[in-house]
Amino acid sequence: MNIGIIGLGDMGKVYAKAFAKAGYTVCGCDLPQNREALEHELIPLGVALLDDGKQVSRTCDLIIYSVEADHMAKVVAECSPSTKYGAIVAGQTSVKSPEIALFEAHLPADAQIVTFHAMHGGGFEPEGQKLILIRHRATDEAYQRMLDLFTAIKSDVVELPDYHEHDRIVADTQAVTHVGFESMGTAWASAGFFPWENASYLGGIDNVKILITLRIFSYKAHVYAGLAILNPYARQQVKRYAQSESELFKLMIQEEEEAFRERLYKARDFVFHESRKPIMLNDSVMDEFTFHGNVSERKPNSHLSILSMVDAWYHLGVNPYDNLVGQTPPFRLRLGIAEYLFKDEELLEESIQAALYDKSIRGDDLEFHSAVREWASIINYGDMEGYKKHFNQVQTFFQDRLKEGQKQSADLIRRLTVK
Repeated sequence: MNIGIIGLGDMGKVYAKAFAKAGYTVCGCDLPQNREALEHELIPLGVALLDDGKQVSRTCDLIIYSVEADHMAKVVAECSPSTKYGAIVAGQTSVKSPEIALFEAHLPADAQIVTFHAMHGGGFEPEGQKLILIRHRATDEAYQRMLDLFTAIKSDVVELPDYHEHDRIVADTQAVTHVGFESMGTAWASAGFFPWENASYLGGIDNVKILITLRIFSYKAHVYAGLAILNPYARQQVKRYAQSESELFKLMIQEEEEAFRERLYKARDFVFHESRKPIMLNDSVMDEFTFHGNVSERKPNSHLSILSMVDAWYHLGVNPYDNLVGQTPPFRLRLGIAEYLFKDEELLEESIQAALYDKSIRGDDLEFHSAVREWASIINYGDMEGYKKHFNQVQTFFQDRLKEGQKQSADLIRRLTVK
């Protein structure tokens, strides 16, 4: 099977190299200004460079569109008329509803559509990483060829019945997860302090919060904007997260302890039912990954971001453990720290007391509350450029620590997500 990749950015290159290493004939194309650098990097590995996507489409048995979501419409419209008869066509975008709509609108009727979503970033090899495979319009033979392909490069393949199911899961595992960490970063930036300089964010699950926040802000804004704004299910879930956060925050500032406890306990009993297989994060490993300070100096904090997520899952009727089939490392760690908090009676009680009565952290919670509202509004309005601008402003605040954060978070992910 000849494989062609239209778009040789971070993810396109990762898969071009993996397919070539597995013995497949691979070619690809990218923007003209990138060609010289790509030739030096890819030709020695057996990946051929073609002039444009039309050539790739005309000659390949499998055509993978690996371009930014913003550019998919233009590229698919230009290249699809050249699609080889009976070819399999796939996309690498993280939101499948608009991708499938484009394929349906432009691809010839004989094209087989079997798309996929690699649940990892460009810094990871495909081997051992989760990959969602979705059969949309394909013969049994075409689908099996795709399954064999990803088995050959040792991806951890998860098969989903349709793209709607994919987008529902991804709205939780990516869009809402990112908004939670982006809101933390925005709150810290708005307050003008780095969390590793504050005793309320020392050790344990706060290390995870900080490192995953830095990891998210170390990548490109357009990736997260597309996930949140193009996914038809994300808006509803982000709105519910913002509503949960707002309602909990009101109970906190009014010191409505009975109602606050009742609400959290209901959410805990639903999400962390004894039938769920626990993630069980490791205490000592979480404490290893710290930018700062002595863990013994840690002050209590409300963990409002985590309380809000669990409350939102409860109100949406979502079992996040089911969504582990489409997990990303940040989502798994977010669920892991939520589980850690809600299953530790002493820590949960400390969080409740801090949320209701510790005025010294009320300012931090207010900043987080404001940040969640800002992100939810941007997503609700479908403001792609506003999302990117807001993201980039926070990214600039953390700029000097992003490289270190990305490295430490990768180490943390490897240590804490070992099966």
